[in-house]
Amino acid sequence: MSRLSKHPAAAVAALCILCASFPSRAAQDEEWEWMVAPYLWAASIGTDLRTGQPPAETDTSFSDIVDKIDGAFQVHAEGQGERFGIFADYIFLGLEDDKDFTRIRTQSDLDSQLFELAAVWSPGEGRYRGLDVFGGLRYVDVDLKVRFDPVNPVFVPSERNIDKSYSDFMLGARYTWALSDRWGLTLRGDGSFGDTEGTWNASAFAQYRVKHGAWLFGYRYLSVEVETGNSSTDITLNGPVVGFGFVF
Repeated sequence: MSRLSKHPAAAVAALCILCASFPSRAAQDEEWEWMVAPYLWAASIGTDLRTGQPPAETDTSFSDIVDKIDGAFQVHAEGQGERFGIFADYIFLGLEDDKDFTRIRTQSDLDSQLFELAAVWSPGEGRYRGLDVFGGLRYVDVDLKVRFDPVNPVFVPSERNIDKSYSDFMLGARYTWALSDRWGLTLRGDGSFGDTEGTWNASAFAQYRVKHGAWLFGYRYLSVEVETGNSSTDITLNGPVVGFGFVF
């Protein structure tokens, strides 16, 4: 699958065409419910860089090369009818760190963006209950700069740069249990393939509905593997999530 664009606009346009193909009767007969949910993901972060051309006297794999958050922003938006829906999710993550390895020091700076846009089909009990199946696009942008400073002054410093965007086809499912009038529980799992070497996502969320929306509490795991030239990078995030969904 070829890259759609350096920017997520192409992904948005492509999925808008997909959504436009939904039956018009569904749009006319249903009153959709919309939710916008900014959230905080207190994730533990793992970043592994593997290079086929290592700096002198070092291994080719560098684990947790960068794991200190410099900036982050996350938001989820969703619209749902009785049978069809759509959602989007955006994550920006800025990381920077210095590391000391056996024979080398590294200075790393990583800016990454992840954007998801998907159409949802609910074959079962209705909106936000039972099984939902979804498919769409996952866009990943990685800008990683790593400077390698050998401990041995005989060797000169070197740099590795990854600045590339990737577009995948995403397919997944989720199941929601209505535990009471206010409480719900949703399990989600999905994967995507295309330009990346594979991304995997799994989450469990509890929802507590209030007058103007719902509190969201849960746990999320995300793994992304990207490759460019002689280098590949694994980014893994996992940890608790809390947010509030504004419903209208």
